[in-house]
Amino acid sequence: MTPSWISDGSEIPDPMGYGERAVKWLRKLKHPKNPAPGHPFKLDPWQERIVRKIYGPRNADGSRIVRRVVLLLPRGNRKTSLAAGLTLLHLIGPERQPGGLIVSAASAHEQALELFNEAAMIVQNDGRLSKHLSVREYVSRIAFNKERTRYVAVASDGKTQHGKTPNVVIADELHAWEGRAGLRQWEALDSALVKVPGTLLIVASTSGRGQENLAWETVSYAMKVQKGEIEDPATLPVIFMAEAEDDWKDESLWFDANPGLQHGYPDITGFRDKARKAEHSPFERDSFLQFNLNRWLDQSTSPFVEMHVYDQGAAAVDLDELEMVQEPCWIGVDLSKNEDLTAVVACWRDGEDGYQVVPWFFCPEENLRKRGELHGVDYVTWAEEGFIIPTPGNTVDLKAVEDHIRDLCATHSVREIAFDPTYGRHMMANLSEDGLPVVEFRQGWVTMAPAVKELERAVLKGGFRHGANPVLRWNFGNIQLHVDSAGNKSFHKGKSGNKIDGAVAAAMAVARCASNENELTTSAAWFDDDMWTA
Repeated sequence: MTPSWISDGSEIPDPMGYGERAVKWLRKLKHPKNPAPGHPFKLDPWQERIVRKIYGPRNADGSRIVRRVVLLLPRGNRKTSLAAGLTLLHLIGPERQPGGLIVSAASAHEQALELFNEAAMIVQNDGRLSKHLSVREYVSRIAFNKERTRYVAVASDGKTQHGKTPNVVIADELHAWEGRAGLRQWEALDSALVKVPGTLLIVASTSGRGQENLAWETVSYAMKVQKGEIEDPATLPVIFMAEAEDDWKDESLWFDANPGLQHGYPDITGFRDKARKAEHSPFERDSFLQFNLNRWLDQSTSPFVEMHVYDQGAAAVDLDELEMVQEPCWIGVDLSKNEDLTAVVACWRDGEDGYQVVPWFFCPEENLRKRGELHGVDYVTWAEEGFIIPTPGNTVDLKAVEDHIRDLCATHSVREIAFDPTYGRHMMANLSEDGLPVVEFRQGWVTMAPAVKELERAVLKGGFRHGANPVLRWNFGNIQLHVDSAGNKSFHKGKSGNKIDGAVAAAMAVARCASNENELTTSAAWFDDDMWTA
């Protein structure tokens, strides 16, 4: 999906010359990142058409027809630079209003600074601007004191902007505005735009995920306007987006979805590299689709790995040989709640950068069939075949789990036994009293993000040998990845609630194995409680 008017050469109405005026003014700016002589502000043809489309069309009284712009672009298409130019256009350029307020808003302070820093950099590196504008970085504010016009950057994780009367609002990366804070910020700024005439809302974002969020409401409406399903001259959709039926491997689609590619940005070599990774990793594919092709994804999370890739590690693990040669071993334990599966996974090195694991699963014997039916799997057969160890009663017998760990320590060269203390305090204390090498491994972002990254690397490289254990495979197939704003990944069960305990324990064991035995002397500091967030 692309706006047809971007490249069809059609005439854009500009009865009063305001579109031309805006383009000429922007072209007089300088951008220090542009290496060309004089560092001119780069306004490529597709960007120029956007500027003309916003500021050219006017009502008979001279007021701007466009009041809302939904600019949806993939990453790397210099959306921030264009937004910074438009900010200055309203702050000190010909679109300024004396006493006017321009607000850029984002989900978090760090994101809000992206646009502010871009605008501040342009000002501070151009004496024509800096002598008229004051930049106050500590409050993220730029002011044109002569006409009392100001620009501020705010974030939804800060103080909500009630009481403000903005003339222009730039909503940055709206897809990341989550929770009550994001909704309150949106309501405060959106409602304020009706206080004065001639206001402008610019939503500048990449695509998001799922449809239960305020971003989807805004974008889906704009998509209908762009497709001609809704007539709304006040809304200008500028949506570059790959759709579900498009072939994501087709390079011509990459150029359609990324208007900057024909001008050298983003980097086509980097695109091709990401596309190669996307062929083998569901997460990388979803990332490529969302951020590089701007496809709005239906699901809020991504699968961990393709199961046919996972199955490449199905070769048997020789437990007897590992015991005989006393290979160093690391154990991850996910006790979870005690009414269902508990997982113990032992991990050994397999070559220089690979791992081999053996899992053991414990489940209450009572209502074993019903527990399996709840998740759509056959616990009874798995128990009969030895892949699940049933324990008496309707809760997992933690004494049986503890005894099993002790047996492993007696027969193998166990270097560490990693527990999340949430459910493991008591067992950790018991094992530690007997001198067994227990360590804490909290299942928060700080620890799980690098653990998941290393496990993913091993699986994709064919360096994760698991012996085709069917329960472990089921656990891996249930994983959905949750990704935070910084790109950190952690495991998530998804809406089904199906079990992932074995995969979590495997990630813990692999992470400690990856750190290798030479780092064990620093483990006490590595597991400092003050470092953790739940």
